[in-house]
Amino acid sequence: MIQNDDQFSMDRRTALQNIGLALMSAGVIGSPAGLEALIAADAEAAFKDSRLDALKDLNGYFPFTPAETPEAWEQRAEYVRRQIQVAAGVWPEPENTKINATIHGKVDRDEYTVEKVFFESSPGLYVTGNLYRPKGKSGPFPMVLSPHGHFAEGRFYDSGAQKVQADIKAGAEKHEVGGRYPLQARCVELARMGCMVFHYDMLGYADGFCLSYDLIHRFAKQRPDMSSEKNWGLFSAQSELRLISALGLQTLNSIRALDWVCSLAEVDQKRIGITGASGGGTQTFILAAIDQRITAAFPAVMVSTAMQGGCTCENATYLRIGTGNIEFAALLAPRPLGMTAADDWTKEIESKGLPELKQHFKMLGVPENVIGKYYPFPHNYNYVSRTMMYEFFNQHFELGQSSPIVEADFKPLSREELTVWNKQYPAPPGDVESEIRILHTLAKNNAAQIERLTPRDQKSLAEYRRVVGGAIAVMIGRPLPEKEDLEPEIVSEESRTGYRQYHTLIKNKRFGEVTPTLFFLPEQWNQKVVIWLDDQGKAGLFKADGSLKSPIQRLLDSGTAVAGIDVLYQGEFSKLQAAPTEMPVVKNPREFAGYTLGYNHPIFSKQIHDILNVLAFSKYHDSQPQSIALAGFGFSGVRAAATCAHCPEVVQKLAVDTGGFHFAEITSIRDLRLWPGAVKYGDVEGLLSLCQPAALWFAGKSSSIPELIQSTYNAAGQLNQVTLYHETGKREAAAVEWLLQ
Repeated sequence: MIQNDDQFSMDRRTALQNIGLALMSAGVIGSPAGLEALIAADAEAAFKDSRLDALKDLNGYFPFTPAETPEAWEQRAEYVRRQIQVAAGVWPEPENTKINATIHGKVDRDEYTVEKVFFESSPGLYVTGNLYRPKGKSGPFPMVLSPHGHFAEGRFYDSGAQKVQADIKAGAEKHEVGGRYPLQARCVELARMGCMVFHYDMLGYADGFCLSYDLIHRFAKQRPDMSSEKNWGLFSAQSELRLISALGLQTLNSIRALDWVCSLAEVDQKRIGITGASGGGTQTFILAAIDQRITAAFPAVMVSTAMQGGCTCENATYLRIGTGNIEFAALLAPRPLGMTAADDWTKEIESKGLPELKQHFKMLGVPENVIGKYYPFPHNYNYVSRTMMYEFFNQHFELGQSSPIVEADFKPLSREELTVWNKQYPAPPGDVESEIRILHTLAKNNAAQIERLTPRDQKSLAEYRRVVGGAIAVMIGRPLPEKEDLEPEIVSEESRTGYRQYHTLIKNKRFGEVTPTLFFLPEQWNQKVVIWLDDQGKAGLFKADGSLKSPIQRLLDSGTAVAGIDVLYQGEFSKLQAAPTEMPVVKNPREFAGYTLGYNHPIFSKQIHDILNVLAFSKYHDSQPQSIALAGFGFSGVRAAATCAHCPEVVQKLAVDTGGFHFAEITSIRDLRLWPGAVKYGDVEGLLSLCQPAALWFAGKSSSIPELIQSTYNAAGQLNQVTLYHETGKREAAAVEWLLQ
């Protein structure tokens, strides 16, 4: 590890350490924490860490930097696409089972027909909408999905006589009917152009009230009676732990809507588009980004480097960490992409976002496949924007319409003609009991889908690791740092009996982060390293009298080097900022975790980043250690398990005692330990199941190895590398003896 044979020169900090140890021995200071406090009180902050800066929120700046080569983009695109899917709760992809759609209530117009459609995307969760079909034309037909966005009453939207006259006067609309019913207008015109259109509800709007509008779009206050381990609803810690969100439920409905239209014999599978504005614009680029069956997309007034979407239905934990809506739109490439902007957060699209997208599409060889235009109107999907959209689909779907396309007037459908519910087909309930049934059934089915991935051989193990390991990679949000990312600063060096002690700040230059570390290097080093994680940070490696704890001393006596870490909010971080007692959140009065964790890593992930820094530093060190082990106890055992699950090829041995902790016991979104998705992907046992080829020692109450861990290690041919320790005492000592074998 760190070796420095120069004459040791004692600095002020080291002197304080020695004085503090003497005071501890005399009983003046009673614990290592007291020693840390003495040092912190004397010295100014020795480092800065970007993780202590202000949190990012949806009103930040989200630029896109195009990749230099198609190969580089392919790698980046795979990760961002997976990030969206994990955040939306649709990783692995929902199973494309047969959809039993009810189609009824046909309305016949001059050039098109309209039918009412509803079906379940998941038990109790409904997709509701209208299917427009062209008349007098032979198929197969292009299909355009049309999520409506945040228009009052959604599919039933009527802007009113007064507003439409103002819009016509301002040049935003041309016809009174089209201006009053702009959502119907775009469906009608597309049908007249020869497209089928499925105009479907966002949850909480029109007929989509199996989950209420107030819940999906206006949720603001946590519900204690809906936040327990057994009785939980949307926006609770339990739903976060399963990655069930309003955005995710809407995305599931969009996926199943796409599944359904693809099952229709008259649909041309090579010409499937999607267009929507505002929240419908969000659904447009989300679905198109993750599903290659969409062959062209036109999101209106939503793609921007500025505000990313203010509604709870447009945000989800992990969704925009390190990315944003411009990059989501870039995932369309090389498929055609069209966009409009208005006098809102999208108004700078032509100077911020569109140039980078043009560069991106050009790099992929299709510069002609991206267009964007700002129009000086308020947030809208008006006649001017719709006309641009018609021309876009006319070109890319080769509809053969003469240009310019002029939207014709039409007879609007009444609410009665639009709604899918009636006496024959009564509406489902939209109460709290329905919410619980919908969410819990979805969670159960998601868990069953993950369980079916349990490996039995090398092939199924690879798929399990692709899916579950791929999710964990997104949740941690960062790979093992590269050697050039790291820069050590030795704060002090001391010579002790049988070993040297190095106080080192490991700086991650790429992210502006620092991990305070103590390295203990035996005089006769055996080229092995144990990274020891304690809930008290590196202070937890010492006894109250300042001497090393027996397990640490035992490792050093054997010739094994030890590293102790302060992860974020432990030890030395207290000099910079007091450790929070609950999860820090952005300045948003609505109590939704996604507003914070959609743009910032959870604390648990940030603490894993510290461990990754030390793990990478040890791996790449010039002294080239032969083996690296992780040992963690208490909640630090969970951190160790997550780190090893993420980088099992770097860790040779893992010893953990989690104290029986499970993420499933968390019931508050402000819990510092909250790690969204943890329960969905197997909780602590799921982490340990991913740790092969590392040898595993873990303490638990059970007398047998959990089935999931057995399955993965057995599939890897390494079940003999798993040791279960179920005695109650001296677990750290037992772990050390195993590490030394």
